[in-house]
Amino acid sequence: MSIDSRQVAAGLLDAVPFARTLGIEFVEVAPEAEGGVRAVVRLPDDPAHHNHVGGPHAGAMFTLGETASGAVVLAAFGQVLDRAVPLAVTATIRYLKVAVGPVLATARLGGVPAEVLAELDAGRRPEFPVEVEVRTEDGTLTSSLTVIWTLRPNR
Repeated sequence: MSIDSRQVAAGLLDAVPFARTLGIEFVEVAPEAEGGVRAVVRLPDDPAHHNHVGGPHAGAMFTLGETASGAVVLAAFGQVLDRAVPLAVTATIRYLKVAVGPVLATARLGGVPAEVLAELDAGRRPEFPVEVEVRTEDGTLTSSLTVIWTLRPNR
């Protein structure tokens, strides 16, 4: 699988302007084994995004993680956007430690793309997880997310 990370970044930032508002940067979108995809996005340290304890606001952290998960979905399933709409169904986040400075979210597809596409081809609405870890630039884990996505067939 070949992934054009610039195209994924541009597509996501066009579709989700709020990610652009926060200044989210795309570091990497790359294929992994068995058709998987990994995306790494970065939230720069900006005092305007800080909370009462000096780290990025919980909403900014969630948006960072959800953006990384969306990049994975766009990269893995961009070829079916003419017949299905990707939608986040549920998301859970665990805040583990106060983040200080810029943070990086690394998202990985939790399902096998071929299986997801087979469900879509069978006329079903597949659901699949994207797992995300958010770390400081020194590697400290600050939060983790699981976002369940679906591909809603166009009718």
